[in-house]
Amino acid sequence: MSSATIKKIIPCKKKQLIEMVLDIEKYPEFVPWCIEGKVYEKSESSDLIVFKGDLKVGKSILNENFSSLVTYYKERDKIIVSNLDGPLKNLKNEWKFKEVNNATQLEFVIDFELKNPILNEIMKKSFELGLNKIAKAFEERATKLFK
Repeated sequence: MSSATIKKIIPCKKKQLIEMVLDIEKYPEFVPWCIEGKVYEKSESSDLIVFKGDLKVGKSILNENFSSLVTYYKERDKIIVSNLDGPLKNLKNEWKFKEVNNATQLEFVIDFELKNPILNEIMKKSFELGLNKIAKAFEERATKLFK
């Protein structure tokens, strides 16, 4: 299993950053390797937003679809994403948001394992580089939209 944690201060309001993270249909506009994002079966209550989401990632004909369950806990300012279907054997990622002055401290934790053991080993080697590139894309998008 590959895992990592990224902590960053993002120059925007907590609510703005949470809404941006939940808007997976816009990911193809700024997330590297993201070709398509879809949301379905969305429900909302006073403390939760829950939906199923699909992301198509890759390049041209070499791509994969990932289906996930996304749960946003409003009172705890936390989003948890878990795997439903696709090339992942396991996925758990957690987004935590904390307002700090006029910015937001974002903590992102991810644990995942691909079903294919050979691809899993290859992915482990480039995982941190790819994750840092994606984290930078979120930071740049938030800065562009909200600063």
